[in-house]
Amino acid sequence: MDLYNGLLNKEKRAIARMISLVERNDSEALEVLSRLYKFSGNAHIVGITGPPGAGKSTLTDKLAKNLRKEGKKIAIIAVDPTSPFTGGAILGDRIRMNKLSTDPGVFIRSMGARGHLGGISKATHAAVKILDIAGYDYIFIETVGVGQSEIDIVKTTDTVIMVMVPGLGDDIQALKAGIMEIADIFVVNKSDRDGADRTKVEIEMMLDFSCSQWRPPVTKVIATIDKGIDELLANVSEHKDYLVSSGAFLSKRILNSEAEIIGLIKDKIIDRIVNASSNKNDVKMYAERVAKREIDPYTACAKLLSKSVKEVNDGEGKKN
Repeated sequence: MDLYNGLLNKEKRAIARMISLVERNDSEALEVLSRLYKFSGNAHIVGITGPPGAGKSTLTDKLAKNLRKEGKKIAIIAVDPTSPFTGGAILGDRIRMNKLSTDPGVFIRSMGARGHLGGISKATHAAVKILDIAGYDYIFIETVGVGQSEIDIVKTTDTVIMVMVPGLGDDIQALKAGIMEIADIFVVNKSDRDGADRTKVEIEMMLDFSCSQWRPPVTKVIATIDKGIDELLANVSEHKDYLVSSGAFLSKRILNSEAEIIGLIKDKIIDRIVNASSNKNDVKMYAERVAKREIDPYTACAKLLSKSVKEVNDGEGKKN
């Protein structure tokens, strides 16, 4: 398959193949992505996060359907918990969005979190670029939903929607530090339940302490019957306009790019030091010595780093 032209021609088969390959860290796919990177940057990337059971999948489904009525092309990445046996996603949000999956203007992909507590898999960044290059107007990333550790979403998206539900009570206060920093828009879903107004007021009270130029709107929604979806989409549009007019759009993307570069560097270092066959025995040897208190973990780390740097320098010397 010609991945380069397939992606440029927006072929769903090529898109799916590219995402599968980048999940496996395939060098050919990464090379194609590097060559096509200049065509990315046009999609608006929206993160949907919040505690489990908040109705994130249903909300994402409704947002996508309403945007499709406007003629927008929509991509959805549903980051699910990872199977400890296969490494694959185990919830399968595409099952919940089966009506959308037949729409030619919608692309849905479930991806495993693969151990990332922030709810974003390592390959998600690359998948977003692939979908962006393929011409999707909005890319929704729906995360696993593990509370305060859902901070990775802010490093990948332009707009973060935090979905809450009535009845969380003290949980709102427990989540306060995390959600105050990452949410651009709050949604109280299932607002036909008792306590919806109280939940909205509690969120508004927390926002009173924020010094940000953008005050996140709080919208009551009943996603199952489409109530409040139009207002929520208006909030997304307003936030996008704010980002552009204030100059925060570019600033945010620069910060996201910096975080991604640092993340890639960390992955390369870990791969070189920890996963390299020549070092695996050393890691185990140092682990045994640390466990026996013959050496401390900080010294072990320094020795492994020193060895890796020496190997790199030796390799460069041979090339020259």
